[in-house]
Amino acid sequence: LQKGTSPVAPVHVVNDESADKTNLGFIHAFVAAISVIIVSELGDKTFFIAAIMAMRYNRLTVLAGAMLALGLMTCLSVLFGYATTVIPRVYTYYVSTALFAIFGIRMLREGLKMSPDEGQEELEEVQAEIKKKDEELQRTKLLNGPGDVESGPGTTIPQKKWLHFISPIFVQAFTLTFLAEWGDRSQLTTIVLAAREDPYGVAVGGTVGHCLCTGLAVIGGRMIAQKISVRTVTIIGGVVFLAFAFSALFISPDSGF
Repeated sequence: LQKGTSPVAPVHVVNDESADKTNLGFIHAFVAAISVIIVSELGDKTFFIAAIMAMRYNRLTVLAGAMLALGLMTCLSVLFGYATTVIPRVYTYYVSTALFAIFGIRMLREGLKMSPDEGQEELEEVQAEIKKKDEELQRTKLLNGPGDVESGPGTTIPQKKWLHFISPIFVQAFTLTFLAEWGDRSQLTTIVLAAREDPYGVAVGGTVGHCLCTGLAVIGGRMIAQKISVRTVTIIGGVVFLAFAFSALFISPDSGF
């Protein structure tokens, strides 16, 4: 350096590569999550719960309760999966790939063994479960009926306003959906995806996938539930899971996906 001159600070060139990589990771996770959720949830128990309850009660209430449960479950699953990122990525990547292969092979075997009218037993099981909950709800109303009458007209209006937001049907839709989803294949795959993909993309994609399936169940009701071929959906799901496992042969664990 010449006398009287000061060292020049290094110029940092803004590189869009990391931003592009992040965007690609989000999109890849979003597409993976939404496709896996759709093939896992169509014709599943939570789908039947939403379809049958929407036929008997207010559709918006059922949709709100079911979506709250599924959104909460998706967030919990993503947190569980993201917690495993403390393990070196190369291990979680190939373990998740092996799990996808196992899920895919299992779904293909189940689908090929299914009869074309498979799913009716699960539909009847859900109907019986909802009928049981209805009977419990009616007994509760009968027990609480006199108390509501004695409370007088002054407390009836605010009670109805409160129940409009948190009604027994909302609680029933939330509870049945949450319990049915816990330990389900879609929850396990969401955890696996969050361990190897962008967690925000998995959370958004999983929630959108649940919205589409649950919304379809609520709008279509029993007609869609009876026309959906669980066998076909299961076989397609097996192919999708195997495709994710197969893609690991061409994508490096350190690629950012």
